[in-house]
Amino acid sequence: MRLRVYYEDVDAGGICYHSKYLNFCERARSELFFSKGLSPIDGEYHFVVKHIDADFLLPAKFGDMVTVRSSLIELKGASVRMLQEIANQNSMRIFSMQVTLVCLKDDKISKIPDHFKAILHTNSEL
Repeated sequence: MRLRVYYEDVDAGGICYHSKYLNFCERARSELFFSKGLSPIDGEYHFVVKHIDADFLLPAKFGDMVTVRSSLIELKGASVRMLQEIANQNSMRIFSMQVTLVCLKDDKISKIPDHFKAILHTNSEL
């Protein structure tokens, strides 16, 4: 997923806030579903973040175009671990994280539905 770093994403010096990288990755995970005509919230099923391991490598700056890439590392019965990386317009990796998501149904841990699994197997650079 390509997106621009806007004024709302940066501090007074034009450097992207650290929390915005997480927002960009969340948006890319949602786009995996939206690009297939589905929603990451399907009736009573949805995902929550259980764990994040993040590396902030280089700053994104106001006006930069960045690309978020998402790929599957591990898919278990009720959880998924993904690698998400953000690259700048020069294709330099500026952020990397592994995120573990847990599937909930009616706010209880649940097996991931098959139609969600099919989407999660898609590596993406939307």
